[in-house]
Amino acid sequence: MANTERTYNVPLRREFLKVPRYKRAKTAMNALKRFLSRHMKSEEVYIGRRLNQEVWKRGMKNPPHHVKVDVVKEDDGKVFAELSGFKYEKPVVEEEGKKKKETAEEKIGEKKIKEEFKKLEKKTEQIKEEKAKKGEEKEKKIEKLEKKEEKAEKEKKPSLRLGKQEMHAHDKKPKERPAA
Repeated sequence: MANTERTYNVPLRREFLKVPRYKRAKTAMNALKRFLSRHMKSEEVYIGRRLNQEVWKRGMKNPPHHVKVDVVKEDDGKVFAELSGFKYEKPVVEEEGKKKKETAEEKIGEKKIKEEFKKLEKKTEQIKEEKAKKGEEKEKKIEKLEKKEEKAEKEKKPSLRLGKQEMHAHDKKPKERPAA
């Protein structure tokens, strides 16, 4: 038994005028499915992508009054409908158990990614080494500065502070500081 192919001009206006404006496109889709199931004598009706877009093109509130449809009924009883002039495209579903075949382009892309990753690892190692060297240099500089400070403290002259009194260079006599 062969597939049955037919073309229908499906009237939608009678159905969608019975419902509120905000439900019209949805009702038109339901009316289309009922029309096709009644005329093709099957409960399994599948609407194509372009037919769906045509019904919804002007929005939810203003579907088309008529739609010209090409319909194919397969031997197993499934009905596929698509806008006139187009072929129904079955949705592609990947099976979970099967692995996708790798193309040559994907393999090349993976190799490039691995090479770039190796380059980045080398750069990070170089940067870590440089930071370690800089850290050692900073520690040496800090040690030198600490030694200089220690020498300066040792060589430092004793202060002229005499308890609450302080000696000024222009004064020969000690000057009293105000009590705090």
